[in-house]
Amino acid sequence: MSLCAECFNNGDHTGHDFNMFRSQAGGACDCGDSNVMRETGFCNRHRLRTGENVPSVPRDLLLMSEMVLPRFIICIIQYLRDGYTEPDTSTERDLQKVLQQLEPQISFLEELTKMGGAMRTVLTKILTNQQIFKDLSVGQEENVYAKNNYEKYLSALKNSGLVSVEEKAQSGAAEPTRGAEAGAGAGALECYAGYVMMNNAQVFHVKVSITMRPVNCVIFLDPSIMDSLKHKCFLEELLFWTIKYEFPQKMVTFLLNMLPDQDYKITFTKTFVQHYAFIMKTLMKSQESDTMSNRIVHISVQLFSNEELARHVTEECQLLDIMVTVLLYMMESCLIKSELQDEENSRHVVVNCSEPLLKNNTYWPLVSDFINILSHQSVAKKFLEDHSLLMLWMSFVSFFQGMNLNKRELSEHVEFESQTYYAAFAAELEACAQPMWGLLTHCKVKETQEYTKTVVRYCLETLQIWFDAIGFVDEPAPNQVTFHLPLHRYYAMFLSKAVKCQGLDLDSLLPHQEMLMKIMVHPLQIQASLSEIHSNMWVRNGLQIKGQAMTYVQSHFCNSMIDPDIFLLQVCASRLDPDYFISSVFERFKVVDLLTMASVHQNAVLDGEQERPMLEGALTFLVILSSLRIHLGMADDEILRAEMVSQLCMNDRTHSSLLDLIPENPNPKSGIVPGSCSFEEMLSAVADFKAPVFEPGGSMQQGMYTPKEEVWEKEFDPIMVVLRTVYRRDVQSAMDRYSAFLKQSGMHTTGNPWPPYKERTPLHPCYKGLDRLLHCKTLHIVIFTLLYKIWLDHSNMSEHVLCMVLYLIELGLDNQEPCIEEHCHDSWFPGTNLLSNLHHVINYVRVRVPETAPEVKREKDPPPSTSAEASNFGQAQVFSLVAERRRKFQEIINRSSTEASQVVRPKSSSTRWVPPGTPPQLVTEILEIRESMLSLLIKLHQKLSAKQNSLSATWLEDMETNSHAHGDGITAIERILTKAATRSRQSKRSIQEICGKVSPPVAPKKNSPTDKKTMDKDERRQRARERQQKLLAEFASRQKSFMETAMDVESPDAEAAMDLGASEVMESEVLYDCVICGQSGPSTEDRPTGLVVLLQASSVLGHRCKSDETKKLPTTDDEHIYPADTCGAAHDVRLALMQRFFKDSSCLQSVSIGWEGGVYVQTCGHTLHIDCHKSYMVSLRNDQMLQGFSVDKGEFTCPLCRQFANSVLPCRPGRSTEVVSWHMPTNKKTAVLVKEVEDLQEQLGLFPTESNLSKEMESVIKDIKNTTQRKYMDYGKNPGSPDNDFLFMYSVARTNLELELVHRGGNLCSGGASAAAKRSCLNQLFHVLAMHMRLYSIDSAYNPWTRCVFLYSCLDDERPEVPMLFRDCPSLLIIFVLTMPQPLRKEHFICLVRMLYNLQYTQALASLSAKFSPEERQAWSTSGALKKNAFDAEKSYDALLSHVIGELSKVKTVYDVNTEVPSMLSSSVWSPHSIEYSLQQFCLPYLRLSCLLQHHLYGDKLSGCPEVEEFSGLAGCLGLLAPALQPSNPIYSASCLDWTVNAFDLMTQWCSEVTGLSDTQTLLVQDPRWASPHLLHLPDHYNIIFQYYHKKACTACKKVPKDPALCLVCGTFVCLKGLCCKQQGICECVLHSQHCGAATGIFLLINASVIIIIRGHRFCLWGSVYLDAHGEEDRDLRRGKPLFLCVERYRVLQQQWVSHTFDHINKRWGPHYNGL
Repeated sequence: MSLCAECFNNGDHTGHDFNMFRSQAGGACDCGDSNVMRETGFCNRHRLRTGENVPSVPRDLLLMSEMVLPRFIICIIQYLRDGYTEPDTSTERDLQKVLQQLEPQISFLEELTKMGGAMRTVLTKILTNQQIFKDLSVGQEENVYAKNNYEKYLSALKNSGLVSVEEKAQSGAAEPTRGAEAGAGAGALECYAGYVMMNNAQVFHVKVSITMRPVNCVIFLDPSIMDSLKHKCFLEELLFWTIKYEFPQKMVTFLLNMLPDQDYKITFTKTFVQHYAFIMKTLMKSQESDTMSNRIVHISVQLFSNEELARHVTEECQLLDIMVTVLLYMMESCLIKSELQDEENSRHVVVNCSEPLLKNNTYWPLVSDFINILSHQSVAKKFLEDHSLLMLWMSFVSFFQGMNLNKRELSEHVEFESQTYYAAFAAELEACAQPMWGLLTHCKVKETQEYTKTVVRYCLETLQIWFDAIGFVDEPAPNQVTFHLPLHRYYAMFLSKAVKCQGLDLDSLLPHQEMLMKIMVHPLQIQASLSEIHSNMWVRNGLQIKGQAMTYVQSHFCNSMIDPDIFLLQVCASRLDPDYFISSVFERFKVVDLLTMASVHQNAVLDGEQERPMLEGALTFLVILSSLRIHLGMADDEILRAEMVSQLCMNDRTHSSLLDLIPENPNPKSGIVPGSCSFEEMLSAVADFKAPVFEPGGSMQQGMYTPKEEVWEKEFDPIMVVLRTVYRRDVQSAMDRYSAFLKQSGMHTTGNPWPPYKERTPLHPCYKGLDRLLHCKTLHIVIFTLLYKIWLDHSNMSEHVLCMVLYLIELGLDNQEPCIEEHCHDSWFPGTNLLSNLHHVINYVRVRVPETAPEVKREKDPPPSTSAEASNFGQAQVFSLVAERRRKFQEIINRSSTEASQVVRPKSSSTRWVPPGTPPQLVTEILEIRESMLSLLIKLHQKLSAKQNSLSATWLEDMETNSHAHGDGITAIERILTKAATRSRQSKRSIQEICGKVSPPVAPKKNSPTDKKTMDKDERRQRARERQQKLLAEFASRQKSFMETAMDVESPDAEAAMDLGASEVMESEVLYDCVICGQSGPSTEDRPTGLVVLLQASSVLGHRCKSDETKKLPTTDDEHIYPADTCGAAHDVRLALMQRFFKDSSCLQSVSIGWEGGVYVQTCGHTLHIDCHKSYMVSLRNDQMLQGFSVDKGEFTCPLCRQFANSVLPCRPGRSTEVVSWHMPTNKKTAVLVKEVEDLQEQLGLFPTESNLSKEMESVIKDIKNTTQRKYMDYGKNPGSPDNDFLFMYSVARTNLELELVHRGGNLCSGGASAAAKRSCLNQLFHVLAMHMRLYSIDSAYNPWTRCVFLYSCLDDERPEVPMLFRDCPSLLIIFVLTMPQPLRKEHFICLVRMLYNLQYTQALASLSAKFSPEERQAWSTSGALKKNAFDAEKSYDALLSHVIGELSKVKTVYDVNTEVPSMLSSSVWSPHSIEYSLQQFCLPYLRLSCLLQHHLYGDKLSGCPEVEEFSGLAGCLGLLAPALQPSNPIYSASCLDWTVNAFDLMTQWCSEVTGLSDTQTLLVQDPRWASPHLLHLPDHYNIIFQYYHKKACTACKKVPKDPALCLVCGTFVCLKGLCCKQQGICECVLHSQHCGAATGIFLLINASVIIIIRGHRFCLWGSVYLDAHGEEDRDLRRGKPLFLCVERYRVLQQQWVSHTFDHINKRWGPHYNGL
């Protein structure tokens, strides 16, 4: 079903589960068509119009189109005819050329179809009218051009039938009578099983060897499919050329757009079916079969999804016959002789998987159509009723039986690893299994029993033909395996369905025993081969054989491959003799020789290291066979639950991966099957949802489902897990998770638990015979032998072997069978019942020790007297699995022993090795055993628990039965003994008897080690374990101490300073550890140490806004984002305005830049010698294996923590002598300090002496300058001037301080060191910048300090200096600190802060007064004037405010500007409290910056405080407010003022600088407060973004981009990788990242829903912030699920952007080469 976007959006989808895919090829919307969808699902528009009378169109309105269009269409057809050349000469290019010329005409037709129903009706009439076609197409003999084209057309038609003209000519003489028999106008189709040839009279003839019995079935096919096509209307010829030109997209779209017209739809479908064979022939020749396949299916899915239409063409046009015939014909082209079994004489043919037809899945569109029509019940029934069609289909399936045969390489490794297995598995799944599942869906009720019987009958017939064809008798050929047995699987699945759903009796559908034995062989061979592959026996065949073993059990294939195979083996096991079956299994797994009581043996077919995994494989297979219930009685809901639990136990799963991993059949995962549990319900019953989280490393987790605790406790089934694991590690993963659960819940805390035993659902009555497997003597002898071998530690035994043996015993105890008493010639046990055999004691066993062994066939068989004396314990027991199997086989098929010996290849018996060329010798020994299975179990219990007397005689009474469910081997043995005791009194007595004796293992002669050795071994193991624990503990403690020291990321030389109080003394130089050479020492002038740092340009500060409200991403044309209100834009405007009026050098000292493109410096905290770093860089340069960063650009990763870095910041050598005075508090008066500061500023900067340290300082300054773009550095009128350089340098310090403030949340209330502070290296950075800035001296005449603290006379310059009230106080503070001699005394720093606070406070007053209304200004001026003469007037805000208003009012222009646009605040009345709050807020940014600077320079601690007390806290910290004088009066910002000259005079002077100017009033009103930076606010639903942006045209090139992207910082819409918007070789995303984020860009890719990060020359995929309802990403929108914003992820993205940690957290970076 397909819907257009409009109908979809207008429909009601509440509670629906849907996938939305964007079709590029157009098509017909099915909304409104009740044949395809229910009327309740129609959109609002179609629901309302149903049944309405649509007015007819006036006849004369359509006359013109009816006249013109036929000629227009014949014109197109003439073009198409003319463009066609003979097949040999036409190339892809020629066809494309013709289509390009025709594009406008076909586009015009496409436009017509969009005009609505009336126009489509006209087109349908013209396209389907036979008379018009006849007149225009044929009747133009006089036109030479038309005539030539018509001849070309006829020549093109010549080979369009299924049988080409040449093939007919060749086979014309072959069978002349056959055509006459077939009757006129009808072709007969004869079918045998085999390969296919064509003959003369439209007969499709399948030829086989004479020895086979042919199955005749005649199908009368419409001759049109065999013959060349004949066209009767335009539509037919148009479709013909569409196929010939390989389905050009425009033509496909036109033909599909016409589908809403019902008459057209029916005619077009018939035409499509008529051309089906031609489509197949064209497809096989095509070079672009992939593209063509997609376009064919695009059409056919619209035609065949409609059941009514599919039924109609099936009845009228023989659709099924055509499809099957075409598929058979297609596969016939690539058949080869099968080499399975009898390579010489095999008469079976299989498809060749290396043919392009299979490798490229060329058959896919035809198979897809076949599956599609079989989904309709009416069509499927027609298929199942047609026996000849079924037989034909079986012969098609047999082409795949035994394909892609693997032959085991025994000598050398295969030279070329063929990858044909992909094609083979895909072919079986798509061409065989999918149609099978389609048919099975219609065989679910009793009424369809006959269909099932028919299919089963034909399956068996075809299987018999196959066995004969490959020459199979009873033994499979050695070292061969094919994973492809579709006939077996058809048979198995129809059997399963018959018993499960249709109530049929299994025996009525089964063949005779001999056939069952044959059917069993190949599926069993696959199971054994799986073990061989995992045991590395096929290693010489290369990796591809492992690939096959994995694909066979993989989730998409398992229910069509391994499940039917196991079910078929279960059916065989339930009906065949169990001893025969068990013997066959061990023989097929090649472990017969291992099953001997002797401790040493020789294996004729396996190497030593392969025996253990093969034995484990055989036992695991038997456990799976006995316990798996998927087709033996489990309901569909139970199957779904078991599948889900097994997948969840291996690993936590996302919803989509779970959907993918659970086989589709028998449980469809979409749609609700009546009476069954839905996927979602089942999931919520067994699993808990874990919301998407973030790991500390920054990697993002998806929403995961994890099993509930009760699932682990009661439902974890290791057998199901083993069956479903593709990788062996998944089994281990499931066991590890199970162990973790047991430890956590306290159920089992010591040692490793064993896989839990799970009770099975009861078997369906039809399969009860399967339990006989567990109650057969052969298995009991094997179990006894293995228990004995494990007890005595024989080689190649393992815990897994014991685990499986115990599992088999327990399964036997849980599934009791009536005991059959029989005494056969080698009977060890009296009967078949496991319970009674458990306590049966075996006394003596005769074994052969393999010193030599003759090649004698039957040497091992005991004398006949043994069978009579089986109960005599003195007689030694002997057992041969092979002999047992042969005996049973002979019984079953009633052959004489002589025949059997010819048929059965001689095998080595279980204890015999046959070395070539040795003289026959035989050594027989009789071992004294005197054990029963129970006694061995009890002894194993002692061995596992390492206690001599682990079970007391009374333990059975003391046991709690419920404690047995989970635990290790000891628990498993106890559970079995308890079950045996409760079910049999005899067993209970035996157990108590054995437990009463304390019996150490008695070693039989020569075979097993003594007790002492065993004890020594255990003791050695214990000691080794203790040593290992000790080593691990030591390693863990070392690692912990390393983490504590190495990963301490405080800035190292500030560490000591931070820990010291102001009065403490630093005793010695700071020592640094070099992380490369490991030496520890101070940083010196000659050998400086540096901090590993990352320098990056940042525009984060520039994107701050005044408002706290986040800007929204526009999703309609009416919404816009205006960037003018950002911090960066505001500062740019301010600087430009200053430069209009004032001297440039003064302007460049009055503001800071770096809001956009500022350089941010961060460190991981590790230090290294700079010379070590240089040699490290050289070694990186030589290493070619680097990924993700460029060494040539100075990039590297920290040698210790691997954090990304690109420079090294030199550390200042520690000077311990000066530090004492540096930190000492002062008692000097402010005036003295002011004078000292002035003197210090006038000291000339000395050039540092030439040393390694100074060179590195210069080098790092160069790196800092190279980090950002030139445009972010040159703001002066003379680019590159010292003034510019000066501005850039102090702005770097400002940027880093401001960013640290942002990282701390915008204030210093939290105190302490934040995570960002740990990355900070401001101390070292200040030192480097100060060294550099001391080279610039400020002319004392223009020094802002003098104007800040003294009264002075104005200089008459051409352009004035910037007035003090317009200057930025934090910038001035940084300039003073950096230009004064280092280290700066703390008293001088405090003095700078105080004096600049006076200026900042005055600016606050001036700015505030500008917000007043004229009346308020007048009132405040008057009230404050009265306080001017008070003693504290200089520290009284109202007196000072009054003075500022008075001074600034002298010139009208200062306040006049604001009268035009009244401020929003002017309506409120200013109270003293609101004025104080306003002044504090104005001064707070300055105080925060000063405090942070003090913290980094002097190590003063930042003490946290509530937000309301931040001002007083910071003022106290900076010494502006004496702690004792913290006022109780809330209005105290003025108390922090400290004037050295008369306050009113100084303020008058500052105000006069402003009043002397005109047009500069806007510079006065500045608010230094900015909100935190934010990314754009995104809508909750991704569809809102997608619908608006995926069709939006790019603003630059005005085209709709192929890959549209959105900047999440500013909302700009850009073309990703768009060549249209490329400038100077740089694509638009990279350009935008440079402009918007100074080379950092965050882009949302609209068509993929993912975010990419661009950082400089690198980029990475970050992930998605939009997740579906299950917390999963949908990258590239492949799954088409509705997506919702994950607020948590978006917050993390924003935090990484603000904290500049993209480089550290995201690991997968690559170069973008300016191509994004």
